[in-house]
Order: sequence, then structure tokens, then C-alpha cells
Amino acid sequence: MNSVKVIVMSREFIPALRFHWLTGLYDPIIALTTRESVFKDRLIELANFRYGARVLDVGCGTGTLAIRLKQKRDDVVVSGIDGDNAVLARAKKKAAKAGVNIQFDQGLSFALPYADATYDQIFSTLFFHHLLWDDKIATLKEALRVLKPGGHLHIADWGKATSPMMRILFYGVQLLDGFKTTADNVEGRLPEAMRRLALLISLPVKKYQPCSEHWLCIKLLSFRQLSSCPSEA
Repeated sequence: MNSVKVIVMSREFIPALRFHWLTGLYDPIIALTTRESVFKDRLIELANFRYGARVLDVGCGTGTLAIRLKQKRDDVVVSGIDGDNAVLARAKKKAAKAGVNIQFDQGLSFALPYADATYDQIFSTLFFHHLLWDDKIATLKEALRVLKPGGHLHIADWGKATSPMMRILFYGVQLLDGFKTTADNVEGRLPEAMRRLALLISLPVKKYQPCSEHWLCIKLLSFRQLSSCPSEA
């Protein structure tokens, strides 16, 4: 049975599409504007799952990626975490409808409620642009902490625009999700954050354009955890 574990939180978060009243529109908007199934399937392809691997989806939202992972690999143990209980309720309903068993927890990405070295693979899609720079760094540190040695962290998020048209279109994302949190994406700083934490790049950093030039560019990143978690950025 799918369940939602509630964690007491002391810091605020930005809801999906920034406003709670837009949560119900999240799935159709993301599917329409980002070719979601295409880039999420590509991100899953980057992973090399062992049998029975433990996988965490950070900022799981309505559970689309977590459900897709479980449908593709039923042997994998999948969990999702998000700060928004409203989207977790939707994720739970979607998982039940899909007939898959996923643990959904409520909590913040920069204070993950899990023990060290718990997960083999961690995923995060279209989430990091909701975080300020310090919270991005803190989230990456937490991901490293809960990853097992040799585990992988896979991220898909907005990258630096590669054309004036993409930059103009990205203003729509910034209007919804905020200019302060998305500034790092505009400047292409997420790979820099990863490297600052002394991660070893296990696969080439890939830029993936989900459709034609008039669509925004989503960057796929895949990194491997070293034997220990770095103490400072």
C-alpha cells in the first residue's frame, strides 16, 4: 500500500507552479510545455539499476517520475519526498491508480529524514530551480549523505538558454517560480554547484533539447558519489 510519511518542517517551500491554487494544473502544464515523458525516460536511461536497488525521487511533486520508475523496474524500491502535502496526496492517488507501491514522505530536500548511505540512486526533476543557491548546495550535500558509496545522483532541470528565443520563453518559468530561485539556472550554475562538492562525473554532462528550438532547454546531469561526503562546498 502507498503511504505518506509526514515530517515536521521548520522552513518554507515553493509549491508546484508557485501558488497552491495552481497545483491541480501542474501535471497537464508540465506535460504540455516540457515533453515530460521524453526527458524523464531519458533520465531513467542514464541510470544503471542493480536488482532491488533503493531509489529516491527528491522534490517528487505529483509522483510522475517515481511511478514511471516503478512501472519500468518493479524490483526497485522507490520512495519520493516533497515539502508539499497537497502534491503528495495527488502522488499517492496516482500511484494507487497505477497499481504501484511507493513510499511518499513529506519533508525538505535540505534536511532529508533518512540515514546515511540509504539509497543507490537519487533522482530530481524540475525541482532545483525552486531553491535558492544556499539551499541548492545544502540539498546536494544531503543527497550525497544519503547516497551509498558508488551511488548516482541524476538531475533534470532548466539549463542556461542556448538562444535568445529560449531565454525569452524562460521568463514564463521565472514569472511562475520566481526570479531569485531561477537566477542560477539562467546563469547555468547547477553543474558548478555539483563540482564544488567534489563530485566525480561518471557520465558526460548532457544537454537535452526535448523538442525543436522554440522549446526550452532541459539539462540532464548524472554524477557518482565518492567514498565519503564532502564537508564543505
